[in-house]
Amino acid sequence: MKAFYAEEQKRHDPKAFLSSGAPQPNPEKPERVERLLAGARSAGVTIERPNDHGLGPIAAVHTPEYLDFLEHIFARWQRIEGASAEVIPNIHPIGRGGSYPASAVGQAGYHMADTACPISVETWNSALWSAWSAVEAAEAVMAGATAAYALCRPPGHHAFADVAGGFCFINNSAVAAQVLRKDAGRVAILDVDLHHGNGTQGIFYARPDVLTVSLHADPVRFYPFFWGHANERGEGAGLGYNLNLPLPRKSGDAAFLEGLETAFRRIRAFAPEALVVALGLDAFEGDPFGGLSVTTPGFARIGEAIAGLGLPTVIVQEGGYLCDALGDNLTAFLTGFGGKKG
Repeated sequence: MKAFYAEEQKRHDPKAFLSSGAPQPNPEKPERVERLLAGARSAGVTIERPNDHGLGPIAAVHTPEYLDFLEHIFARWQRIEGASAEVIPNIHPIGRGGSYPASAVGQAGYHMADTACPISVETWNSALWSAWSAVEAAEAVMAGATAAYALCRPPGHHAFADVAGGFCFINNSAVAAQVLRKDAGRVAILDVDLHHGNGTQGIFYARPDVLTVSLHADPVRFYPFFWGHANERGEGAGLGYNLNLPLPRKSGDAAFLEGLETAFRRIRAFAPEALVVALGLDAFEGDPFGGLSVTTPGFARIGEAIAGLGLPTVIVQEGGYLCDALGDNLTAFLTGFGGKKG
């Protein structure tokens, strides 16, 4: 299996976020990349640098208003006297229709769902290369590879068409799915991150050509709180094309694998021609977020089960935070999926 990653992705280095109102070091650290690269190599994966694919594949799932904001907001923010070193919103609209603020502060609130996605001088470029890694992996699968891995960092599945959130700026899984749609009439996205893929759900919520399925910790008491509930089924033409499978806190391997069987039934009924796996490793029992209790051998079983669908598959890295087993968990998943232990 080939993997795609560019060194520019490591330059985004957020310093802080608010957790229960208190400033904390941001857990989405560049060091994640080194752990994940080591894990991919241990699974026998070949790492390649993606090409620059321009804004086209990204603009296919994000609004031009939002992309203009992401590209220019840091420079604008620096012109505000007394502003923070990173772009962090301090106001959020209750409703987002109608008028659009001219103020950088107002636009930050409009386009950023929370304080977990601070924007610094390198964020835009890192996010572009992260998305291009997903594009390259999708193109590899379209060219005939049975699977490809995109080491996307920063991650993406909390990013809506025009909103950043939860460490995410560009929705890499959505970008990959849209690229696959060039050749595939139907594409399924299976999100196995600890947290619900609310941005991915939002992007495709009214579309019948992309099925979105997410297994995650029950959001009734867990981020992202307002999305990811079982009654969210899609809307309009997309009604019936979204499936959420919230799991009780601390669910382990057996519950996760049982949930996957339900996910697989829906995916098979959709009959997709390609699959995107939004791979979060933060469901691990030792992850700092501590929501679920999947083991390292459990990730191997999850990878093996997903491979059993027999679909051309793009694996897009989402969460998974600094702990001793982070690289081992990726090795386990990729080896289970079909890689060779190196």
